[in-house]
Amino acid sequence: MPRNPCQAFIHGIGVAAPAPTIGQAQAASFAGQLCGYTEQESAWVHRLYERTRVRQRGCAALNGHDSGEVGQGLFQVAQNPDDLGPGTAERLRWYAQSAQRLAFESASEALERADVRGAEITHLVTASCTGFEAPGVDVRLIDSLALDRGVARTHIGFMGCHAALNALRVASAFVRADPRARVLVCAVEVCSVHFHYGRRPDRMLANALFADGSASAVLSSKPRQGSWVIRASGSHILPDSAGAMTWRIGDHGFEMSLSPELPRLIRDNLGAWIDEWLKGCGLDRPGIASWAIHPGGPKILEAVAEALQLSPDALDASRAILESHGNMSSPTVLFILDRLRAEGAHGPCVALGFGPGLAIEGVLLDEPHR
Repeated sequence: MPRNPCQAFIHGIGVAAPAPTIGQAQAASFAGQLCGYTEQESAWVHRLYERTRVRQRGCAALNGHDSGEVGQGLFQVAQNPDDLGPGTAERLRWYAQSAQRLAFESASEALERADVRGAEITHLVTASCTGFEAPGVDVRLIDSLALDRGVARTHIGFMGCHAALNALRVASAFVRADPRARVLVCAVEVCSVHFHYGRRPDRMLANALFADGSASAVLSSKPRQGSWVIRASGSHILPDSAGAMTWRIGDHGFEMSLSPELPRLIRDNLGAWIDEWLKGCGLDRPGIASWAIHPGGPKILEAVAEALQLSPDALDASRAILESHGNMSSPTVLFILDRLRAEGAHGPCVALGFGPGLAIEGVLLDEPHR
């Protein structure tokens, strides 16, 4: 099959996270106060938060928009065991405020790094799974970034942690179809608005891991120094895994469930799928120079490293982003790609994310000259 001569290149990547960040010990204490945990429960929560390997995170809903102080945000101390915190409507109002601010910051930085004016963007691809609003982030970005009011919009919603990879696939298709296209991708999440009151271990783990952030990128058909070129993308839903990770709308925020079987499912299935996918791209695992693995948590990274038989330092960039930013859901893998490029990482590079399904999404990137 002849190779399409029009390729999609990622130029500037811009990232944004709430400030100030919250340390894990502080976040654990705050969770105990909100939920009225006993002294014994609070000690367990502190150990849980420590085991995530997250050192600090940006959580807009735990900070006041103006004060930046923990405890001045969306949540109040539970008044009784049946108090599950704010309703979903109130949480989504907070999402709308925070998401727009973060999206603007990351998109502005991406445009500046790519040396592209807002008016030059022909397509806008947004991704988010932590909130809904119409008109939403996409329309507000058109106004705040002075994009052309005829820009073609595509929104990728409720796909979870791998959604930025889906967004890159869509953006790449636009560029390949029209070499004149300039596409702005923006993934933004405000996970902190879905803080769960209660004592379900999987949701307490989600409280400990997830954070807020936004990452954007500009794609076009013109190679530039420092660009990544998108060579291929792949997708795979594991059989009999629909209950391993879920994300549903509840009366008091969106409710996540995480099965303890997740690491095993990845260990048992990832290697075979990666080998088949890479073979179709004319590559194998030893031929991959760098890896951008979404850090769903330390056990997920350990499972990936074991499944792919990676060297101990292969996932350093993923661990560093988890430590300094937490799991921001969809923007996280772009944070990792931005870090890899800043560190001078070489291609080929495989970016992977995992989401409800249990679904695996992958993007194969390389340097333009290869």
